[in-house]
Amino acid sequence: MKRLSTLLHTIASAVAFLLISCDDSTGTLGLFPQQDAISTEEGTFDILSNSIANNNVPASSTACYLGKVIDPETDEAVTATFAAQFHTFEDYAFPDLEDIVPNKKSGLLCDSIEIRLFIKSVFGDKNNPMKIAVWPLSMDENKQLKESDKLYTDTDLRQYVDAPEIENAYVTKVITATDYIMSDAQRASTTYSDNIRIVLPPEYGDKIMKAYYSDHDNFKDSYAFIHNVCAGFLFRTISGTGTMLCLDASVLNLFFSYKSQDNASQSATCRFAATPEVIQSTQFESSSLSGLLNEMNAAKSDTTMLKTPAGICTELVLPINKIFEGHESDSISRASFTLTRFNNQDKDAKDDDYALGIPQNLLLVRKKNLSKFFEEHQVADQMQSFTTVFLNTKNCYTFDNISRLLSYCHNEKIAGMKATGLTEEDWEAANPDWDHVVIVPVTVATNTDSYNNVTLVSVNHDLSLCSTKLVRGTEANPIKMQVIYSRFAKQ
Repeated sequence: MKRLSTLLHTIASAVAFLLISCDDSTGTLGLFPQQDAISTEEGTFDILSNSIANNNVPASSTACYLGKVIDPETDEAVTATFAAQFHTFEDYAFPDLEDIVPNKKSGLLCDSIEIRLFIKSVFGDKNNPMKIAVWPLSMDENKQLKESDKLYTDTDLRQYVDAPEIENAYVTKVITATDYIMSDAQRASTTYSDNIRIVLPPEYGDKIMKAYYSDHDNFKDSYAFIHNVCAGFLFRTISGTGTMLCLDASVLNLFFSYKSQDNASQSATCRFAATPEVIQSTQFESSSLSGLLNEMNAAKSDTTMLKTPAGICTELVLPINKIFEGHESDSISRASFTLTRFNNQDKDAKDDDYALGIPQNLLLVRKKNLSKFFEEHQVADQMQSFTTVFLNTKNCYTFDNISRLLSYCHNEKIAGMKATGLTEEDWEAANPDWDHVVIVPVTVATNTDSYNNVTLVSVNHDLSLCSTKLVRGTEANPIKMQVIYSRFAKQ
């Protein structure tokens, strides 16, 4: 009991000492002095918007498109052609040549070879027949598709083929998006994925295998394989209108036979896939969108447009000068705005296979950085670029906070004027897009770690057939931006 009393007395003394110390020197610890209190102020500003062409779209993507449809908004044809290279595992090895069992009928090392195009989604009629043609990409050093080539959706991919005329196609095939060779039960299986099977001449597979046995280094890596063995293929629709396929995987399967250890013959498959490590690029051919663009930008128009795959996007003029006027020493803690979508006015098109989709992800990026953003495979940095998603319940897109962008642009102008000695008016005339941003439909990929932290991995142009109209920001009816300023009360 005596030890307990001593312990309680010690604790009480320590507490008393701490209370006295706090009263002497830390009475306001964790509190702002009255003169340093932070105050806030709100403001509302006007954003103007218009539609601009977005034709120069980088075409590299993990998804490719193939087909031909009529755009319901322009009544003009849109044709998609794509090229794909194929990846090989490093130092891939076939069985020893003496163990290969040549095909009994042809005498070739390869039994058969095929390409499988796996379908992610279909725009249009799944039962519509269309004829596609396939060409090997050129192995000629002067025509070969190279990693350094800048590919856009209007790049003519036929330049990478030795003889791109239809009569010189390596293989042609009539297909439908739904494979009726398979039974209903097979297509309904959880292990089945809709795909197109294109059979190549077995001689092509024989050439691939002989390239390995002539020099194993031809399969050292994907670069060696593409430049020495198989440069890839071009796929093009040559007849049939009404279907556009989105393909999320292309695979080259080579089948052969070899002797096992007990000298029995057994079958094997060598698989090469089109992956992000190699080039996949889609070319879109369509008529000019100038008429639609002029309609959107007419004086009486109350809408702007977002249209993909390569078409129209929305440009915003941010009221940066007005936002900072009288607030040069304040911090902008929040700046947000909403883009409201017009509902589809065509009631008959809502359940139509040919109704264009709604862009689900948008990128806001400075207009001056638009091309560089995609060419350099950047992701949104929350400084000069931001992403947002379509809010279906509210029928809109909201950018919650672009305050850092506003400050960045304002500081850039101040630094630019100081460096050049130009007046504000002259600097802005020399940099007309300094306060302009562009809204672009995109696809995004994210990664979630073991702690459920989500990281943005990639942002690419949306190459699907999408279109939507947004409420336009005009002098009479501007888009409203809400801004919150922060400052110390003493200022």
